[in-house]
Amino acid sequence: MSLLAEERKRHIMEQLDAGGKVRVISLAEQLHVSNETIRRDLAVLEEEGKLRRVYGGAVKVQYDEGEPPYQQRQILNHEAKQAIGWRAAELIQDGNTVYMDTGTTIHELARALKGKKRITVITNSLTVASLLRESLSQGLFSGRVIILGGEISPEQQSVSGHLCQEMLGNFYVDKAFISVGGMSIMTGISDYDMNDSVISRMVTSNAKEVIVLADHSKIGIQAFCHIAPLEKIDVIVCDQAHPPSWTQKLEIKAITWIVANCMVETKNRT
Repeated sequence: MSLLAEERKRHIMEQLDAGGKVRVISLAEQLHVSNETIRRDLAVLEEEGKLRRVYGGAVKVQYDEGEPPYQQRQILNHEAKQAIGWRAAELIQDGNTVYMDTGTTIHELARALKGKKRITVITNSLTVASLLRESLSQGLFSGRVIILGGEISPEQQSVSGHLCQEMLGNFYVDKAFISVGGMSIMTGISDYDMNDSVISRMVTSNAKEVIVLADHSKIGIQAFCHIAPLEKIDVIVCDQAHPPSWTQKLEIKAITWIVANCMVETKNRT
């Protein structure tokens, strides 16, 4: 017995979240419908902006030519990023040394860093460094901020390059907070900017605990630049639960998945 259209579309999206792509023939066999029925379902989902059709199937929607500029990314899924940032801030303990990278979700983490004591923050993000400087001057938390040196990227609002890598190599941190362009159960975490990805790759090796911050749009996405396999990750903070098909592998890799509830986090901030 074939599934109803909404059930088929739900199944298609679950498969996309699991692997990042689906094939018409395989879906038709799984759901006991014709290839043409699956093509119609994919067409509807594409119109809804949930996937992009390709020859023989479909892939998750992603940035084929790189991410938009930093300022544009700040408004994308903003409420989810705020919730993730506030939930992630709860993972920081007094006295911690933490690394914060360049993502817009990390900016929300920096905004939520309040009431912490003796915190050392290392970052290659110009916006994070500026925000934390203001927070320190206002007494919102106590500690120090170290900004890495190197070449400035106006598009990413970040610092990278050889000098940045050399300076980063001198530090070990308790917790590294990484914002990613995509995360796949098969290929791990990835991003779109080559220079920032190199820095993120380095810090995953120098941190006692690696914490990935990613909203639901990054699930199942494989971006241009590989950062690390999932076994390098300790915690993922997201605004949605992980796909059911990820459960076993997350347990095997001992990864904790934390759901940041947008409504709850908003209530806690007020």
